[in-house]
Amino acid sequence: MKMTKLYQKQKNVLILLGILMIIIALIGTNTGKMGVTPQEVWQTFLGKGTKQQEMIIYDFRLPRIFLATLVGIGMGVSGSIMQSLLKNDMASPGTLGISSGSGLFVLVYIAWFSNDSGLSPYAIPLLAFIGGLISALFIFLLAFKKGKLCSPTNLILTGVAVGSGYSALSMFITLRLEDRQMDFMQKWQAGNLWGDDWRYIKILFPIIIILLIWTLYKAKVLNAIHLGDETAIGLGVSVRQEFFKLSLSAIALSSASVALGGNFFFVGLIAPHMARKLVGSNHRIYLPAAAMLGGLIILVADTLTHMISFGSDMPTGLVITIISTPYFLYLLTKTD
Repeated sequence: MKMTKLYQKQKNVLILLGILMIIIALIGTNTGKMGVTPQEVWQTFLGKGTKQQEMIIYDFRLPRIFLATLVGIGMGVSGSIMQSLLKNDMASPGTLGISSGSGLFVLVYIAWFSNDSGLSPYAIPLLAFIGGLISALFIFLLAFKKGKLCSPTNLILTGVAVGSGYSALSMFITLRLEDRQMDFMQKWQAGNLWGDDWRYIKILFPIIIILLIWTLYKAKVLNAIHLGDETAIGLGVSVRQEFFKLSLSAIALSSASVALGGNFFFVGLIAPHMARKLVGSNHRIYLPAAAMLGGLIILVADTLTHMISFGSDMPTGLVITIISTPYFLYLLTKTD
């Protein structure tokens, strides 16, 4: 009876998050410098809008909403995987230095290999993944002691140290950039959702959705690992093999997300934690909740940047950081 009530509560939370995402997305289609009323949006969806309204909604508003949602899902699920594997609420692509590694490779591409014809929609996600993967391998190698992985806290501290090194190197390269490249990188590092073009979203969409489905398929394995390695081994889980595969999935999700969206460090940290508070640690429910919360956080922040005048174009990531910092400090006080 209790299990039925718990399941119903979890189901209601997922439904509520889904409804909130749809509402915020609809508000986002009406919000921006070029005014379009809800009625005009509806008429446009029915194919009765003007050319200008179609351009505003289909070429500008919808791609950005899709991008914000996909980036949020990617960061939310990536953070969830890492927190479950390391059994630490402070683990995320940002605290482990993976986002910094992805950012460094994107920066190198921008500085030396991009040209005036534009940014390659294929090169940036691929380089971000390679950068994130190398960063993760480097951090794990440093964190190994006598053939065993050190404690999650030490692993995170190693990630913070390596991430700081990557950030310093990125800053050094940034000083060599031209004004146009410098402007792009500053916005990217602040989380500016720059890839709001259908050609980029066509690449990001299958990456995020396929990895999301695969991670959901591994929910039982994550449940077992979250209980402890010995318990997982007792349940027949090959912990090392699954740890490696799930880590790769988390790196790919975060790298693809930050490559086309920018650095959304806090989303990968707070969305999983909020999801666990709402629905518990059963990954069948927890992963979809973290994915939707990640999407919701970025959608809300991006809509706010369009609704409120900040005197200049405010990157979405900055709004999230400002709002989330008190919550991050709260997490720090609760971490052993």
